[in-house]
Amino acid sequence: MTRAFNFSAGPATLPESVLRQAQAEMLEWNGVGASIVEISHRSADFMAVAAQAEADLRTLVGIPDDYAVLFLAGGATTQQALLPLNLAAPGQRVDYVVSGHWGKTAVKQAQPYVEVNIAADGEAGGFRDIPARAQWQLSDDAAYVHITANETIHGVEFREVPDVGAVPLVADFSSSIASEPIDVSRYGVIYAGAQKNLGPVGIVVVIVRRDLLERAGQPRADIFDYRSHAARDSMLNTPPTWNWYLLGLTVQWMLAQGGTAEFARRNAAKASLVYAAIDGSGGFYRNEVAPGVRSRMNIPFFLPSAELDARFVADAKAAGLIALKGHKAVGGIRASLYNAMPLEGAQALAAFMHDFQQRNG
Repeated sequence: MTRAFNFSAGPATLPESVLRQAQAEMLEWNGVGASIVEISHRSADFMAVAAQAEADLRTLVGIPDDYAVLFLAGGATTQQALLPLNLAAPGQRVDYVVSGHWGKTAVKQAQPYVEVNIAADGEAGGFRDIPARAQWQLSDDAAYVHITANETIHGVEFREVPDVGAVPLVADFSSSIASEPIDVSRYGVIYAGAQKNLGPVGIVVVIVRRDLLERAGQPRADIFDYRSHAARDSMLNTPPTWNWYLLGLTVQWMLAQGGTAEFARRNAAKASLVYAAIDGSGGFYRNEVAPGVRSRMNIPFFLPSAELDARFVADAKAAGLIALKGHKAVGGIRASLYNAMPLEGAQALAAFMHDFQQRNG
């Protein structure tokens, strides 16, 4: 078996050691005589797995005690609908900064429940930059301010935490959670689909300041209430146990590798290699994102023609570099360099880019 370097934006590559451990434990886990996907989520065995995953995630990300950690089914888009239900009164104003596709999606999910104020929007510039903080039109009475920390499709990221005053800052960290140290205390809520840096698709992490759980929010079913999930340790209903278990293994792997400070170093090195290949190509490759907000997780770029884009993807696949086709919303090429992508993957991509240009430039 030969594993390719997988540049998928999500579901994304996982550490090989994690996959091998899961493979070894698949039929019979921890001496219980059954697979972990077969045992009750309320059993002492699985509850220990869940508790360890939360403890390890708190250590990895640096989550203070005054924040609850929820492990919920689904992905970030569901949370985008639940956030206004839990944090805002009916019709209350909320502020959204739109820096790309997923910022627009977050607005769409919130609009049925609240008055959405678009405080800043980068669409007029093709989402190639993030509007400067001084240009934001924030509301005095907003329930929260929402940002997308890293835009997976357009390849822009916040390099600094924006100051929004006393209003809680809510951030979608799906593509950048645990990729570098973050100050959780600067945020009211951090949420992240697991399928990029934390584990498999199908589970999402919500990190919410406990005082925000005291908000009445809006009428909603119990299953949509963050308070209920927090009170039941994310076991209000049957959780995605396999996904939770794999998330726990992935977090343990990240801690063993040196934690977020080490991954920040690695991720900067990987991104530097790919951006250098783009910037040094004399225009054969181009990345259109403003340098100050270039994502270190997702690097979109373009070749001189759509025909060359397609040839690049096909030749790369033949060379063991897969999932490089850009998102349909923007086209081109996209390389995602999440924590589990080794430096060798970025080196191989940069070398391939040079070779492809020599053959097709």
